Amino acid sequence: MSTLVLGGRSEIGVAVAKRLGGDLVLAARRSDDLDAEVAELTAAGAKVATVEFDADDVARHGAFLDQVTEQHGLPDTVVVAFGILGDQARAERDAAHAMAIVHTDYLAHVGILTEVAARFRERGSGTIVVFSSVAGVRVRKANYVYGSAKAGLDGFASGMADALHGTGVRLVLVRPGFVIGRMTAGMAPAPLSSTPDQVADATVAAVRKGKDVVWVPGMLRPVFFVMRLLPQVIWRRLPR
Repeated sequence: MSTLVLGGRSEIGVAVAKRLGGDLVLAARRSDDLDAEVAELTAAGAKVATVEFDADDVARHGAFLDQVTEQHGLPDTVVVAFGILGDQARAERDAAHAMAIVHTDYLAHVGILTEVAARFRERGSGTIVVFSSVAGVRVRKANYVYGSAKAGLDGFASGMADALHGTGVRLVLVRPGFVIGRMTAGMAPAPLSSTPDQVADATVAAVRKGKDVVWVPGMLRPVFFVMRLLPQVIWRRLPR
């Protein structure tokens, strides 16, 4: 099995790749500086290659996938694991920063997902893994820029999954809660937090069991069913 990880420096992406094994391609900026990730995956028994990838350069997404296909073949699975959290306080006063968050976390995903899905649909097979977030299920004032991008991504991926039904192509949508890792370093963990390994375990289990949507941890699903029903006057008072 072959897997392309878009966001080859992502803790979750690498953890998923480690569990999938086989032939792996890690795609990231500064791809010549992925020695630690390559060593970890190689030690786990995988065959690993790296390739340069700038998610924000949406005009080159198609050429990038053509390059990967030419050098390594069209993968069986694509794990879309890039993204930024950004600085909410800065984004509230700096429009360029707000747009940068939305560009990476939504528009760049729309671009690469469309390119991947088109190639998989033409072949008639493939699995796409997309990481949304509970931050997009109901957007909170504490991180509404990031949350709005994730809300857009969640809707786009959900619709794409429905459009791909019956084509031989699967899209697995993952909705983690707060993940304790590099991206959230220095932040106090929220209730029902998880680690990159826990997210990877749930993701790979979903891929192998044929599930289309997975919440991590699973308890977040009923929690957010209730959260969606909270009156706005109460929702606005929530600190996180």
